[in-house]
Amino acid sequence: MKGLRWVNLTEPERNEFLGKGGTGVLTFGTGADESPTAFPVSYGYAAEGGTFYFRLSFPPGTSKEDVIDNPVTLVVYGETDEGWRSVVARGPLEPLSDLPEDSITVQQMWAVKIPTVDIFDRPRDEIPFQDFCLDPETVTGRKSVPD
Repeated sequence: MKGLRWVNLTEPERNEFLGKGGTGVLTFGTGADESPTAFPVSYGYAAEGGTFYFRLSFPPGTSKEDVIDNPVTLVVYGETDEGWRSVVARGPLEPLSDLPEDSITVQQMWAVKIPTVDIFDRPRDEIPFQDFCLDPETVTGRKSVPD
């Protein structure tokens, strides 16, 4: 494999890397002449079904509400003992408020771990959040190849 710098992750490797949740960058598509809108996010991940979960806030003055209906790309990257790993998932976000509480998608959210990050200018319990899921249309994963 001389000269090869990466190979695809297998599904089990991808699921192990993503765990039950972590952090990544969620990028919203925009117009052809505009740069995409990207936000750092915490996510939860349900390996059974390959669904990602997000708890997003929409503070006044941000552009999140303007792009929430656009297709998204989630990028998760990290270093492991074996080298770097990355996963890219693409598709539309779906608000969980539109789904029945007894749906499998909503029930899976309780089994994931969405890390909390305190980056707000006021206490977290004062900030309204909305829950979303990403059932990706495509998912790819890569890992580095040892030299």
